[in-house]
Amino acid sequence: MEITSELSPDSAAHGPVVVVTIEGEIDYTNSDEMAGEIWDVLARHAPALIEVNLSAATFIDSTGLGALIAGYRAAADASCAFTVTSPTPAFRRVLTITGLSDLFGVPAEEEPTEPQRTPER
Repeated sequence: MEITSELSPDSAAHGPVVVVTIEGEIDYTNSDEMAGEIWDVLARHAPALIEVNLSAATFIDSTGLGALIAGYRAAADASCAFTVTSPTPAFRRVLTITGLSDLFGVPAEEEPTEPQRTPER
């Protein structure tokens, strides 16, 4: 797993936004590292919002979910908003099944719509 965090150039007027990007697997071998990065971001930047970008994450186990919950709680204790962004379809499913999608601000997956058919002439 690789973790990067950077102050977003789109920081809001209400305070800084920090994007934490996770690449690879999040499991029992590295979930403490992810939680630690979130705590470090809170200490270094005192952001108004932490966005955890999961677009490049490939796997998460229960300890990884626990680390996300710990990050959410730490952010809430610091009066910082916390969201998960860009989950892959597999991640979105895990977050939905576990009931964490609402907690992390992940919007419901849009239902596919059927293509519009043009009337035959």
